[in-house]
Amino acid sequence: MGRYIGPVCRLCRREGQKLFLKGTRCYTDKCPIERRNYAPGQHGLAQARRRKASDYAQQLREKQKVKRIYGVGERYFKNLFERAAKQPGVTGENLLVALESRLDNIVYRLNFASSRKQARQLVRHGHIEVNGREVNIPSYPVKPGAEIRVRAKSKDLLPVQASLESKTRPEMVRWLAVDEGTRTGRMLERPSRADIPLAVQEQLIVELYSK
Repeated sequence: MGRYIGPVCRLCRREGQKLFLKGTRCYTDKCPIERRNYAPGQHGLAQARRRKASDYAQQLREKQKVKRIYGVGERYFKNLFERAAKQPGVTGENLLVALESRLDNIVYRLNFASSRKQARQLVRHGHIEVNGREVNIPSYPVKPGAEIRVRAKSKDLLPVQASLESKTRPEMVRWLAVDEGTRTGRMLERPSRADIPLAVQEQLIVELYSK
C-alpha cells in the first residue's frame, strides 16, 4: 500500500481543518491552515470562492478526511467498510469502532506515541506487545480486555517518554486504562460513537459507498 510522505499540513488544508497528523506538535506549532485556510495548489483559493460543494463532494471529502486521520489506504478502508456493513448495528459507527480498535490507534490513544504515524512505527519495529506477545501489525484488531504494553527493553525510548511527558497530549478516552509507570494499557470495553472524540460525519461515508 502506498504511503503519503509529503507535508502533512497540506492534507489539513485540503480538508479545511486540523487533522492533528503531527500529534502534540499540532498544539504548539503554528499551523499553515491558520494563515491559508483554503486547499493547496494554484487553484485552491479560486475553489474556495466557488459555490457550495455538491453532496458527492462533501461525502468524498469526509471519506478522505477519515482515511487521512487514521493513515489508511483506499482498498483497506473499503474492505473495512464492507465488513462493518455486514455487522449488526449502525454501519458508520461500526466503521469508526473498527478503526479505533487498530493497534496503532490504541498505542496513540494510550499516549505511548505523539501521533498515529509514530505509533505505527513503534508497532512495526516490534516495540509493542499485546497480551505478552510481540505484535508488529499496525492494523491488528485489539479486543476488549487485551493488555497493550511497551516491551521492557523499549520503555525508555525517547519518543515514548516525550509523548507521556507532553503537556499538550490529548485526554485519555474512558474505554482505555493506562499505567504510565509500567508503560501498560488495557482496552476496557468496545467504544461507542460517543466515546470516540472525532469530528466527522460518518453517515456521509455510508451514503457515498451505498451509491
